[in-house]
Amino acid sequence: MARTSLGFLALAVVLLFVADIEISTSDPWTEFGRMALGVVTPDFTATESLFEAILMTLAFALVGVALANVFGFMLALAFHYRVVRVGCAFIRAIHELFWALIFLQIFGLSPLTGVLAIAIPYSGIIAKVYSEIMEEADQSPLRVIPAGTGNISTFLFARLPEAFAHFKNYSLYRLECGLRSSAVLGFVGLPTLGYHLESAFRQGHYSEVSALLILFYIIIATLRRWMHRKLLPLYLIGALFALPSSAGFSLDNIIRFLTSDIVPHPLRTAETIDTAALTAFWHWLTELFTTQALPGIANTLVLTMIALVGAGIGTLIFFPLISPKFFGPKGRTAGHVFLVVLRSTPEYILAYVFLQLWGPSMAPAIVALSLHNAAIIGHLIGRHTETLPLRADSAKGLNLYFWEALPRVYPQFLAFLFYRWEVILRETAILGILGIPTLGFFVDSAFADIRYDRALLLILITALLNIAVDTLSRMIRARLRLKTTLDHE
Repeated sequence: MARTSLGFLALAVVLLFVADIEISTSDPWTEFGRMALGVVTPDFTATESLFEAILMTLAFALVGVALANVFGFMLALAFHYRVVRVGCAFIRAIHELFWALIFLQIFGLSPLTGVLAIAIPYSGIIAKVYSEIMEEADQSPLRVIPAGTGNISTFLFARLPEAFAHFKNYSLYRLECGLRSSAVLGFVGLPTLGYHLESAFRQGHYSEVSALLILFYIIIATLRRWMHRKLLPLYLIGALFALPSSAGFSLDNIIRFLTSDIVPHPLRTAETIDTAALTAFWHWLTELFTTQALPGIANTLVLTMIALVGAGIGTLIFFPLISPKFFGPKGRTAGHVFLVVLRSTPEYILAYVFLQLWGPSMAPAIVALSLHNAAIIGHLIGRHTETLPLRADSAKGLNLYFWEALPRVYPQFLAFLFYRWEVILRETAILGILGIPTLGFFVDSAFADIRYDRALLLILITALLNIAVDTLSRMIRARLRLKTTLDHE
């Protein structure tokens, strides 16, 4: 474990020398002062249709995550089939914002765009996690099942009860993620909180930004209080009615997009697929790879590796903040509030904030990804320390941290960190929409130029890169014999 950790740390240090982390704004402190003033002077009256924005954020999240749970559960039952595993890996490797950009071209700014953008990737994620939960569940009930019992009865009475509590916990966590995704979908035009956040950021109305984020944090922090199983049907019915009415979409446009717009330009314009057409396609593909795909891949990997190590360092700093081994009730409460704010704020919004301060470079994305993921993992590790047994004469302070707590939680820390590697890569790619030259930058540019063939190919490359990193992560976890507790992943 030590060699692996030092290897990743050394790689991140080397990559820092080639990463673009220049601060290009002339006076970031002035802008920071305006943001700080906005934080302490939130204006809840500045946003028009504030209630509607919150309602839309909740509605898209509830419907999208509900559909994802249904289809994810069904896919989990067939996850042992290779085609299902590969399919789920592919759909979850594409970020919700990429799915939204695709569906915008098909359905426009309709409810289907937002709901499907959440439901499709989350189905792949949930299928994977539910499958792992069932595999790791206690198998002893299966040994007392009478011979000849049907597969359905065995599943319902022996396997499902053991896993159901974990399903429920994970579905709540996934709803929290869905709320973050729903908010961010506003940045592509859907009427959620992100739409108003972007407008307020662009105009420098930071008191309005502060009010919107405070309301969002309250929704996230109180999730377990208002989300009750008995009320779920009412919430879903209300969400379906709350979704905006569709502006309508054309079947001809859908057919054209699927059969023409996404076909590579040289093949689409050729009268016949002959040698000349294939040669033109090869030149088109080569030019796309050399000018966009390869630079995008390189920048995505550089940013991902630095952010991964940054998240690891942040986790080691953050987890004592909520641990009863290090702080009392008041200190832990402050630590919980701090971590809730960081982990509840989507990376995209955090990066957008730092982008206003420092200008377009990798620095905003690195800091945003590091802080957000460190808060998530730090929360999990901090809770893990609650069960650590300590002697009455155990060390205190730094000695307790370095000689008692850290050695015991380090394997679990690495397991969570490598488990988040895939997520960090997905977020890294999408942050290109903010102007950071990752793969997402070139995807967004292709959509803006109405070059859907280029956009879809770059999204495919992003998905394959994500699958490769996820495979490498699983190999490293297996080699180090790291096991991840999945309830909150």
